[in-house]
Amino acid sequence: MNKYSRFPFRRLYSSSSSTQAQTQTQTLQLFSWGRGDSGQLGCGTSNSAQIKLYPSRLPTLFLPPSSRLSSSISGRLPISGAGAGAGSPEIGISCGLFHSAVYVEGRCWIWGKGDGGRLGLGNEDCVYVPCLNKNLMNVKCVALGGLHSVCLDSLGQVFTWGYGGFGALGHSVYTRELIPRLVEGPWDKPMCHISTSGTHTAAITESGELYTWGRDEGEGRLGLGPNRGPDQAGGLSIPSKVKALPVPLAAVSCGGFFTMGLTEEGEIWNWGANSNYELGRGDKIGGWKPQPIASLKDIRIIQIASGGYHSLALSDEGKVFSWGHGGHGQLGHSSIQNQKIPLAIELLADQRVVYIACGGSSSAAVTDTGKLYMWGNSKDQQLGVPGLRDVQTSPVEVKFLSEDDELGNYKVLAVAIGASHAMSLVSRSA
Repeated sequence: MNKYSRFPFRRLYSSSSSTQAQTQTQTLQLFSWGRGDSGQLGCGTSNSAQIKLYPSRLPTLFLPPSSRLSSSISGRLPISGAGAGAGSPEIGISCGLFHSAVYVEGRCWIWGKGDGGRLGLGNEDCVYVPCLNKNLMNVKCVALGGLHSVCLDSLGQVFTWGYGGFGALGHSVYTRELIPRLVEGPWDKPMCHISTSGTHTAAITESGELYTWGRDEGEGRLGLGPNRGPDQAGGLSIPSKVKALPVPLAAVSCGGFFTMGLTEEGEIWNWGANSNYELGRGDKIGGWKPQPIASLKDIRIIQIASGGYHSLALSDEGKVFSWGHGGHGQLGHSSIQNQKIPLAIELLADQRVVYIACGGSSSAAVTDTGKLYMWGNSKDQQLGVPGLRDVQTSPVEVKFLSEDDELGNYKVLAVAIGASHAMSLVSRSA
């Protein structure tokens, strides 16, 4: 039996460095906050009115402290070289609309709202604590969508499960899948990258070819062009290659009604709906044909993140750019105005950001010093800072308070945002 095969993790992992005092230990913890009506906070209660005002640790989930962030994170270029921690278990987190997941050393724990089968556990029940999905092995990346979920394994295979409407699962049918099912597409190379949103999905092969499937409805988010549109009720259930891309991609991010791709050289291409300036072109002209973002041409981007109607981009110098819809303050420019082209977030100018994330109408950034900043929609306390107004137009630091004071300092490693909740992976040392 795999040592992580039982729920919950019953072994508290700790480590000590041979170059430091033996009292120096490190612990990885998972925190969640916001609204948890359907169990998406993973804190073990079915209270329909449950709200966590600030980050609360998942007490039953213990993670190997030697873990390093997954080399395959949706929207992010792979880290070049083996780097520190090579050979250590890889770990990552993801938030869907109302469900959450953490994957470590090839296994996936998942919890939250279960209707449509989005948890992949064989039923549609809500789950209020992290539960091992025994139907998934060799997990490399998990991307949670609206009513469905996607997984990439170490063999380059893609699995999907959940609600099959609009073809979001890519199985040539529109029925739900209660357990993960292999996506059989026309590609001849292993997949290396995945992303999903509410109703459409994208995957990239090792050679840089992009395949998309799911909802389209005419605005072109699948990037497939004339006569390649939906085959039923606004959706396309068969994975199809985006032939209009003239360059290979290394990362992709699916927004609400648009899609962004990122080349290995750090150039962004995007397509789809643009009524809120989601494409950052300075106008509202959208469409299926991929185009680069002209204003970012001379800036190397290393990570992209998409919300419902807005986007973020992270440069190799640690600067964060945002554009699109700003009605909830999700752009971080101290206003609720829309932004026509990418604009650097000045309130983060004195920080070096290393990780970004988007929810439907909220945003987040992690700095190289391990601080977490969030902004945007705070109606359900998904920004993790008590006392904020529903619309938070500027980045605010999220504080991690814990009863475990003996664990000492903390450093945020990653963050994920759902519709009304958020989750963060934190390293603590003492």
